[in-house]
Amino acid sequence: MMIGRSAAFVRAVRMLDRFAACDAPVLIEGETGTGKELAARHIHYGGARRAGPFVPINCGAIPDALAENELFGHERGAFTDARGESPGCVALAHGGTLFLDEIDSLSPKGQVSLLRFLQDRTYRPLGGRAECRADVRVVAASNVSLERLADRGAFRRDLLFRIKLLYVEMPRLRAREGDVPLLADHFLIECSRWYAVPPKRIDGAATAWLEQQEWPGNVRELENVVHRAVLLCDGAAIGVADLVPDGAVADRPAAGPAQYRSAKAEAMEAFHRRFLSDLIRAAGGNLSSAARLCGADRRMLGRLLKRYRIDPASFRCA
Repeated sequence: MMIGRSAAFVRAVRMLDRFAACDAPVLIEGETGTGKELAARHIHYGGARRAGPFVPINCGAIPDALAENELFGHERGAFTDARGESPGCVALAHGGTLFLDEIDSLSPKGQVSLLRFLQDRTYRPLGGRAECRADVRVVAASNVSLERLADRGAFRRDLLFRIKLLYVEMPRLRAREGDVPLLADHFLIECSRWYAVPPKRIDGAATAWLEQQEWPGNVRELENVVHRAVLLCDGAAIGVADLVPDGAVADRPAAGPAQYRSAKAEAMEAFHRRFLSDLIRAAGGNLSSAARLCGADRRMLGRLLKRYRIDPASFRCA
């Protein structure tokens, strides 16, 4: 569900609605956590292919050597362990939409294979002799600018031309004025139903605090913060102290205007340290598992851990 009423968000959704009415390739860009897969699903289920499959594939999770196999599948005997034929994601998406998330991570060989398919919608499974045809709509997403990558030679420009026939950038949460309380209320209801806990509300001071944050992880980060607060808050109302469990904000005397920036920076640092530490602890010190738990990009999570000087190895069990 697409939730928001800010001008930036409404503009993006209107563009998605227009994209859903046609059948051309789409490129969605935006920071991690801005809802790129949700946008892709909005296009798919709002269009003529809604009755067909929606097949997501995370290009960043595909080893270079397996890119073609993941996309196009293989025939029996194509390699040592290929005891039977296996369809790839392209075949599985026939009649529907193939969503290529983190397409910037696709290997050079994978980019060439994908480009060849996009040119005429035909492909050949590994070990196969006959060409196959697939009727799919391709929607790609990236949290980095593919134009900049292409300028540096890190992404094929001819592939970029193919996938960027239609383009939209999902707005950052900090650019969506007024949407934070709306989203927070939605996550409150969602979390209460999910974990079967009594309904709670966010008090005025906590709402104001949420609206002041930068949200580098965008909507996904806000969702995690609200879920954590719902699960750990003992009362019916969630306060600032529940959002920042170590009391970094709640126990500090009210700051004057001159102290606002430093107080905010201290609160944000304390929050991120606690959030990241709890996340890595829950993942047993495994960075990949932690990234999956919070739905974040592994590389971005690694940079955040380095920034806040948190060593995943210190959370691993002996």
